[in-house]
Amino acid sequence: MKFKHLIFVAFAALAGLASAQNYPSKTITFIVPGTAGGATDVLARALAQQMGQQMGQQIIVENRPGAGGMMGALAVAQAPADGYTLLVTPSAPLLSSPYLYSNVKYDARRDFAFITPLCTGSLVLAVNPKVVSARNMKEFIAWAEGNRGKVNYGSYGMGSAGHLMSAYLDQSRKLDMTHIAYKGDAPLVQDLAGGQVAWGVAPSGTIAPHIQSGRLRALAILGDKRLSDMPDVPTMTEAGFPDTEFQPIGWAGLIGPAATPPAILQRLEKEARAAVQTATMKARFQIFGMYPLDRSSAEFRRDFEAQSVVVERLVKLSGAKAD
Repeated sequence: MKFKHLIFVAFAALAGLASAQNYPSKTITFIVPGTAGGATDVLARALAQQMGQQMGQQIIVENRPGAGGMMGALAVAQAPADGYTLLVTPSAPLLSSPYLYSNVKYDARRDFAFITPLCTGSLVLAVNPKVVSARNMKEFIAWAEGNRGKVNYGSYGMGSAGHLMSAYLDQSRKLDMTHIAYKGDAPLVQDLAGGQVAWGVAPSGTIAPHIQSGRLRALAILGDKRLSDMPDVPTMTEAGFPDTEFQPIGWAGLIGPAATPPAILQRLEKEARAAVQTATMKARFQIFGMYPLDRSSAEFRRDFEAQSVVVERLVKLSGAKAD
């Protein structure tokens, strides 16, 4: 029996090697756990085009929004581990969902292969000036205190970094606001500009055109530095809110099913890391207020483990719960 087992393992290894040598031999699918038009969707489509050119194979993008990104993540966790179904995702479905939901149907540590982080960026706290008169964060808090129990704010998904930091601001300052979760940053910004919600936190690239047009007003940058296209907008620390909870941990990353053959994962890591450093991708990142990351699979996994500790604390501090 032991000898037969060894033969089986050897044949399986040879089959995996042969599969990796022929990879990719058909269309690859990037699943995005959000709506079309959002920052992650646009990033995934640019990456699909760039990596497709490099690898000589078509890569298509499929949107699977819902449940704070968990529907898309689950689809990849359950997909065949052959390198043809991958996840291009913001960090929330893997980093925060396990602490927000009691019935997550995947284990982020066990069910996924962390291929490489793609980029990170900044978030912007903005208000609708027709609803909120405040022009800076201190005025905003004073306005919110005068409207306790009457204010709605939006996020681009339950458990997203924008949601957790907004909820923390609400809870820590006892503002008694109501949270409305959207299925992505594009619909959030659309409703924020339309006045359906008073304020929200969104990726800088998605919200910048509305700020430049005057439909929205930026009050602060959630991060450690100002943005070149919004030089007059202070960071939260500069605005008088130095809480570590306003220093976001987040990324967009390329993820695969856990059992994907190592040779295929190595090929994908190599191609993705090369793609994000191209002039074309860097220009796309700049439009969205992002910048590329160059991290190995092992470094990505270590970063994820360290960040999980911080996010768990942030969820508890914010009081955010999804069920």
